[in-house]
Amino acid sequence: MVKVIGVRFRTAGKIYYFDPLNFQVKRGDHVIVETARGVEYGTVVGSPREVEDDKVVQPLKPVLRVATERDDEQEAGNKAKEKEAFKICQEKIRKHGLEMKLIDAEYTFDNNKVLFYFTADGRVDFRELVKDLAGVFKTRIELRQIGVRDETKILGGIGICGRVLCCHSHLSEFIPVSIKMAKEQNLSLNPGKISGVCGRLMCCLKHEEETYEELNRRLPNTGDYVTTDDGLKGEVSSVNVLRQLVKVLVEVNDEKELREYKVEQLKFRRRQHGRGRKNGEGDEKEMKELEKLERQEKKEGKSKLDD
Repeated sequence: MVKVIGVRFRTAGKIYYFDPLNFQVKRGDHVIVETARGVEYGTVVGSPREVEDDKVVQPLKPVLRVATERDDEQEAGNKAKEKEAFKICQEKIRKHGLEMKLIDAEYTFDNNKVLFYFTADGRVDFRELVKDLAGVFKTRIELRQIGVRDETKILGGIGICGRVLCCHSHLSEFIPVSIKMAKEQNLSLNPGKISGVCGRLMCCLKHEEETYEELNRRLPNTGDYVTTDDGLKGEVSSVNVLRQLVKVLVEVNDEKELREYKVEQLKFRRRQHGRGRKNGEGDEKEMKELEKLERQEKKEGKSKLDD
């Protein structure tokens, strides 16, 4: 077992683990640590705890010190300088006529490097831009191209639910999202309704996936034939997944009648997998757009903010 603390370097960023040594640190404290990018200022998001050795990437780097008042002032000064660096970089981009959108500027704590994050439709030759920026800032310059999901994570916003975007508030790592999740939750397969601010499939589709899969396994499919506990046989007209209710079109006295039953009142062959939508259901054009979004997500891969 090894003692570790969890540290973040940006809002809703990836959590990294460090050895707290003998420092008395708690959740919410600021610490100075050494990373692959150099000396960094981070926030403790996980109090000291013991984990198994194989759960930690070795070698485990130690905390250099708990942040002092001077460190806090330097971090605040860096944030102020980042705003100025952002403006300067935008001017240089316009000067060089580059097709790129600047998203953010970031100083490492020790001012050893300035990172600029941008989006672009394709590859951008920014070699001359880097030389120009290095002449202004007199330090190492790194330009990093990111995807639209990373852009949204940095800028933030409000989702259709009326709350702050998951990726900007608490989602530390992007999770794979697929059309199957929308089908499982019986959502409209309209790209405009299940896509987030970033234009990709909404991350929150993943949040309730396991619950819907479990609930759907207990239900018959629309169109299936079932036997009720009162001895009637009929065809499933519709289902209410969350309430676990099934509407069945049964024949009573030679007449068709729609009745609602609890799933426990029905006998049917249970499915091994979630119910979802039937194959081919949904507009063909919409399905092609959704499949395109899936391919784009796979192509972009993981977040490039914390590399």
